Amino acid sequence: MAIKQRHADLDRQLELEQKRLMLDWGMLADLKRPKIALKNQL
Repeated sequence: MAIKQRHADLDRQLELEQKRLMLDWGMLADLKRPKIALKNQL
C-alpha cells in the first residue's frame, strides 16, 4: 500500500509542477524517475 500512496503523491506533485508558469524541467525529471520506478514495482 505504501508504494501506491507514494506513486499517488508523486502524481500530485507532477500535476502541481506542470501548472506552474515557469516549468522547472529538472524538477519534472526528478519527480518522474521515482514515479516510473514505483510503477514498475506495482
